Amino acid sequence: MSDTTGTPPRTSRRIGALSRLWPFIKPHRKLAVGWLVFLAISSSATLALPPAMRHIIDQGFLRSNSAAINATFMGLFTVALVLAFATAARYYCIALLGERALASLRSKLYAHVIRLDVGFFERNRVGELISRLGTDTEVIQALLGSGISVALRSAVMLLGATTMMVWTSPRLAGLTALVIPAVMLPILLFGRRVQKLSRASQDRIADTAAIANETLNAAPAVKAYAREDIESTRYAHAITRALATARQRIGMRSILTATVIVLFFGAITLVLWAGAHDVLAGTLNAGVLTQFVLYAIFAAGSLAGLSEVWGDVLRAAGAMERISELFGERAEITSPEHPTPLPRPVQGELRFDNVGFHYPSRPDTPALYDFDLTIRPGETVALVGPSGAGKSTVLTLLLRFYDPQSGRITLDGVDLRALTLPDLRGAIALVPQETVIFGGTAADNIRFGREDAGDDEVREAARAAEANDFISAMSKGYDEELGERGVRLSGGQRQRISIARAILRDAPLLLLDEATSALDAQSEAAIQQALERLEKGRTTLVIAHRLATVQRADRIVVMDGGRIVAQGTHQSLLAEGGLYAELARLQFTA
Repeated sequence: MSDTTGTPPRTSRRIGALSRLWPFIKPHRKLAVGWLVFLAISSSATLALPPAMRHIIDQGFLRSNSAAINATFMGLFTVALVLAFATAARYYCIALLGERALASLRSKLYAHVIRLDVGFFERNRVGELISRLGTDTEVIQALLGSGISVALRSAVMLLGATTMMVWTSPRLAGLTALVIPAVMLPILLFGRRVQKLSRASQDRIADTAAIANETLNAAPAVKAYAREDIESTRYAHAITRALATARQRIGMRSILTATVIVLFFGAITLVLWAGAHDVLAGTLNAGVLTQFVLYAIFAAGSLAGLSEVWGDVLRAAGAMERISELFGERAEITSPEHPTPLPRPVQGELRFDNVGFHYPSRPDTPALYDFDLTIRPGETVALVGPSGAGKSTVLTLLLRFYDPQSGRITLDGVDLRALTLPDLRGAIALVPQETVIFGGTAADNIRFGREDAGDDEVREAARAAEANDFISAMSKGYDEELGERGVRLSGGQRQRISIARAILRDAPLLLLDEATSALDAQSEAAIQQALERLEKGRTTLVIAHRLATVQRADRIVVMDGGRIVAQGTHQSLLAEGGLYAELARLQFTA
């Protein structure tokens, strides 16, 4: 994805970006056809008005024929009825088409983004992604819902009015054609500048959304460090930058609109001045001049409408360019084209063979190297070591958020890269260090572990995770809304929800990343009993800094600097001395 602060790519200057909307419009082509049909009817009805006025002047006023006037005005009223119906039907079709196409665009864009790998989300700010899902798609909706309708209607009316001007008076139409290039030149000159500023404006809006999302999601930290004024100033500066860019865009678009209107109406005035002298000379009928004047006004109004909506078209092209960049992103971690099925039932044997890995953001610093480890089915293995030793990286690779640069990891003898991602991750239950709580009910959050679980299963999982008591004490029990990111829960309560998810998932492979770090001593003792029951019959990998929580492991693996430096039981590692004994001495002495 391009840097939002950089120069917009050259392709953003082309309207061709809007052609990428066609796949979202195509399923609703019946609405598009209906819109075109009613557009043709309403335009034809409008173009029928000037001949009626010519007939009134030539046959009614000049010949004092009241019958002709009556018949013509009845015809005008009929045309008005047709115009009203066709305009309403046209609006209905295009507005509904815009809503449906936008819904398809948003759904497909979200489905695409949510399937991108973890590395993508580490490289990009969530606030900017939300801006593209929200603000940019709203710009597209404005184009589809009204802008494109106005643009095409104006184009049809311009073409129709121009044709009728030629038919009405070829001489006056010829004079008009001579001044058209002077009108089109500003559109070409200003158009590219307007679109460039439109793209820049969308980027600045995305910057403000990213700052707001980042700060509001960290509200407790902001308040703890009394940074309200600082963050408000930072957001205000981003808003000021967005406003400055928007001011440039609006100014340029205003100049474009004013220039086109002045030039076009000036040209028409010049042509009509010549026509008025023709009427005085007796070479042109007054009705013909009136008809030509009306068609000229239609053409001028249509061109003014085109210049007005052109800014919306350019802005939407810039927004579609940004959206297309997201669609162009490809996940680096994907399921193989010809996957190997995971043996059933899953035994849970894990093997790391000479694994080497460094994070893409830190290519010169290995997170793991020469890493060899075999975990037997049903074995509980604890990873311990100082921060930065590579413990969490082991879990990250097991979940295949990344692939190792060397060596391989196997589950029941099958390379993880040969498995489909749903197969692999479906065999794993994770209790992360930082629990994510969604803005739903307590039951919904536990059911995140297995969507098809029944109410009784959810409650049973909560009981096993020691979460039933505090959930039942809520006013609505399991139907209680937990608030965004679980703001109504304590850290320990959030972690118990996470453990309940893992229990409900009932997967053969269990990953515990500091699963009890946010619990008090009494809760931790209860959770440890729940985890012991959960670990039975499952291969379990535990990460913990508090050594008291890993003493029950079948085997403790000590890591340092991305390598294994010792293995054994708690007692054997204490007897050996070394890093584990030093960590134990520091903790237990404290």
